[in-house]
Amino acid sequence: MLQAKGSMHQTQVIVNGDDFGKTPEVNEAVIRAFKAGTLTSCSLMVTGEAFDHAVRLASKTPGLAVGIHLVTVQGKAVLPPSEIPHLVDRQGNFADNPAMAGLKYYFSGLAREELIKELSAQFQRFRSTGLRLSHVDSHLHMHVHPVIFDAALELAEQHQVKRMRVPHDDFRLAVQYRRQDLAGRAIVAFIFWLLARRMKRALINHGFSFADRVYGHYFSGAMTLEYALYVLEHLSAKTNEIYFHPSADDRPAGTAFPRSQGSRELDVLTSSAFRKRLYGPGMALINYSGLATNQ
Repeated sequence: MLQAKGSMHQTQVIVNGDDFGKTPEVNEAVIRAFKAGTLTSCSLMVTGEAFDHAVRLASKTPGLAVGIHLVTVQGKAVLPPSEIPHLVDRQGNFADNPAMAGLKYYFSGLAREELIKELSAQFQRFRSTGLRLSHVDSHLHMHVHPVIFDAALELAEQHQVKRMRVPHDDFRLAVQYRRQDLAGRAIVAFIFWLLARRMKRALINHGFSFADRVYGHYFSGAMTLEYALYVLEHLSAKTNEIYFHPSADDRPAGTAFPRSQGSRELDVLTSSAFRKRLYGPGMALINYSGLATNQ
């Protein structure tokens, strides 16, 4: 259950599960975390292999906010390959390399035209579910790309949703927590800061809402309970999002293969320590609908 939006002195936190619709295990994990009282929203991959399963679960879970997780790399397209030959291979798969895909989307006019068609098809598939569209984000944060962002902004307005994730993580906090690979992370941080700044200006001009800070980018694929609690203890912005990639893994302890990162992130989301801190003094747990318009 969500807390009340809270007073002006409370810090607002959205807890989101990405990749909803990717696999049945991811879908089950999102629902478990929501029922545990920590996760407030999720982002649906309409191109995921377990899309129909995700829609059925979401339809039976009132209160779970569901956004769209746009896919433009490392996944399948909605449209057939014959309609978007400059975006996907013969099996309908996008490229795996985000940097190379981003260059193509920027410099190829044909690719841009097909990309806009595909993004429109993804929004239409979400609309066909009958679910209320909570917000817009994307796989690997590819919507920071100027071409993808401009298209996503226009499509979001057409579909009457004015909330979008701006992946502006706190680099200083991440460095304080773990100092390895500073140079590599600094370069990524600077690029995302420039792109996020452009996004924020446009979103404000169009009356969109977004969280001031989004945590998870610098520890994507490595989120732990210790880091999640560290973030909650050091939040500096009024509105925040922390996102996870949970997946259900019911193999008993001591099996031959280690548990997946997704299962470890589900452990974080269902832990009593994480829940206790989220519901502690000064916190207001919300979803994207609880965000005020940024001015």
